[in-house]
Amino acid sequence: MSEAVKHCRGCGRDVPLNGFAQDCNRGDGLQPRCRECVAAYGAERYRIRQAAKGKVVRSKADVPAGHKLCRQCGEIKPHGEWHRNTTASDGLATRCKACKKAQGRAGHLKRQYGLTEAERDEMINSQGGLCAICLAAPAAHVDHCHKTGRVRGVLCFNCNSAIGKLGDDPDVLRRAIAYLEGHAWKPTLVAQGDCRRPS
Repeated sequence: MSEAVKHCRGCGRDVPLNGFAQDCNRGDGLQPRCRECVAAYGAERYRIRQAAKGKVVRSKADVPAGHKLCRQCGEIKPHGEWHRNTTASDGLATRCKACKKAQGRAGHLKRQYGLTEAERDEMINSQGGLCAICLAAPAAHVDHCHKTGRVRGVLCFNCNSAIGKLGDDPDVLRRAIAYLEGHAWKPTLVAQGDCRRPS
């Protein structure tokens, strides 16, 4: 015995009855178009409404098994490129690891220094891409005053950590310069075990 079918007005195919949604207003109790046609029609109307609002609607991507589409970068990546999210239907995060990392960096810049990535990049370009202190290593770390929070420039790791370890204190830095130039304030030996410190 063959399965009961119904002719779909949308695609013109003969579709099994379970391929139609129920409609109590119809004589046979089923909608005139199959579920696939209704879904396609709804998606098309949704795209039209969103386009009228000036929004861009992406078409559904053909994603192979074991992969997922990142809506932020638009790339299809294997499941290994995603963080786990037990609350999501597929168990994966909404953004790939690379996008999440980039967004985390941008968020850190904004929270910590009040800068966008574009503003930070503009500072680096104004410094010729090099550390503002040593002028040798690439500029990579935003430097700021720990008292006022004012951003001073972008430094290399070594220079940024050096001024931080010297307490961001100009007097300490001046003494370090004098020490390096051989003009350090050294105590003078007056007698055995008795030193006079410089004034």
